[in-house]
Amino acid sequence: MAATPKRKISTARQGKRRSQIHLIEPKVIACKKCGQLKRGHFLCPVCKSK
Repeated sequence: MAATPKRKISTARQGKRRSQIHLIEPKVIACKKCGQLKRGHFLCPVCKSK
C-alpha cells in the first residue's frame, strides 16, 4: 500500500513550490570587437572572439 496525503495541499502552498519552475531569459551583451549581441562567457557567433 502506498502512503496517501492526509490533507489537500492549498493552492498558495502549491504556488510557492511551483514559483521556481520558469524559463530564464539568457543574458546578452554586445561583443567588444564587432558589436553583435552574444551570450556572456560564450564565443561571439560572428567574429568567434570572447
